[in-house]
Amino acid sequence: MYAPTLGTLLRRLIEALDGAVEQSYVDAGLDYRPRYTPVVRALLDQGPMTIRALSRCTGVTHSAMGQTVNEMAAHGLASLTVGEDARERIVALTPYAENICPQLQRLWATTEAAARTLDDELGLSLPGVIEQTLKLLNETPFSDRLRRAASSSSALQ
Repeated sequence: MYAPTLGTLLRRLIEALDGAVEQSYVDAGLDYRPRYTPVVRALLDQGPMTIRALSRCTGVTHSAMGQTVNEMAAHGLASLTVGEDARERIVALTPYAENICPQLQRLWATTEAAARTLDDELGLSLPGVIEQTLKLLNETPFSDRLRRAASSSSALQ
């Protein structure tokens, strides 16, 4: 058996976390996905905004944000209207989304409490480790690290 690589381990971690969180929404009777949460939180905090603005404030690519917002609209959670520029879309929460927000906020609090138990067992902050890793990758992208590793390994041959 092969040892799992970093990419495989990260995908398994996301599947384990998102799968359990999504099941908690199903158990609560909600048709809601974990990937909607940054959008809902941003719209609750700042009100209606463009897909581009949502992308910037959540750190999600414009393309991924557009897909998420379209999926939310299809599930009755978001509405899209034309902005000042005909190419621009303004995203807002629907009345249905606003009505389920208290229930979502309780589930988010439960998720955060469960995440703290994981941090306690690990003896470190998993979000902290991820944030630090992303900061380091921002300073020195993984592509640069790959090139350095390749040149180091070829020098050893």
